[in-house]
Amino acid sequence: MVKSVSITDAKFRVGVGVAGIALVVAIAAVRFCGTVSLPPKPVPPASPSGTSSELLTRSSASPAVYQDFIAHDAAAAGIRAPAPDELTRKLPYRVDEARHILEVGQPPLELAGVRLRAVHVREGLALEVVNATRSDIAYAVASAPVPATNCNGAPAVPFNAMTIAKDHGETRIECIWRDGIALAVTRVETLEVPPLSVWYVNHVPPSIVGIEPRIARGHMASTAERCAISLPQSVRSGLERGEIGWRDLVDFYARHRCQTYHFPLSYRAFKSDKERTVPAVAAGM
Repeated sequence: MVKSVSITDAKFRVGVGVAGIALVVAIAAVRFCGTVSLPPKPVPPASPSGTSSELLTRSSASPAVYQDFIAHDAAAAGIRAPAPDELTRKLPYRVDEARHILEVGQPPLELAGVRLRAVHVREGLALEVVNATRSDIAYAVASAPVPATNCNGAPAVPFNAMTIAKDHGETRIECIWRDGIALAVTRVETLEVPPLSVWYVNHVPPSIVGIEPRIARGHMASTAERCAISLPQSVRSGLERGEIGWRDLVDFYARHRCQTYHFPLSYRAFKSDKERTVPAVAAGM
């Protein structure tokens, strides 16, 4: 005889609940065949390293960023932005390395694309430099008074020591006027430069391209304030040894804004069209 056992409603509901939970656990175990493993957390991307100046230089090395600078600067200068292939063209270069003596009253002497004449201006001996090419030019004329004398007290007259526009000239004070004084010109260099290059070069302090303080002290270009830049010791040493020249420095700054780009030690002036790309930045940047 089977004995009946009474079960209260509460006990019945608890039993059903426990059985349900056990069933769900059993189904889950069969469905997934064990525990579920999640994929490993991805490694976060590495943050750029370096100083803010180094990071800016790396960004500026991008051709797209360089072209943006070109477009922006051309608009600021009010001129046409050069096409990419124009920025890698060789700049016509002239040089005269002979020694010439200029005396006041003599006719002009044409050398390396400029006409030179010694003139008496106020209380000083001055050099008149006229652009004889069919283009704007960057120029450098190395000179010294004859006989040798101290010229530090000579009055400074504003002039552009970096560029001369087509069909224009510049006059710079060389020394205090004395009877019998003349001027020895020992080197003349010129580069024909397009409009944006003129704007760029005019932002560069003359001392950066090796122009001596006696000559550069009257410099006043038509553009905004000059770039606050200085050459590293390695570049200055290259200038002193003759490994880097005026042409190399001006060729670089004719293609690069001095507010952003710094002269790489290995840079040399273009000797042919499209021989390399721009911008030019130091290796590793």
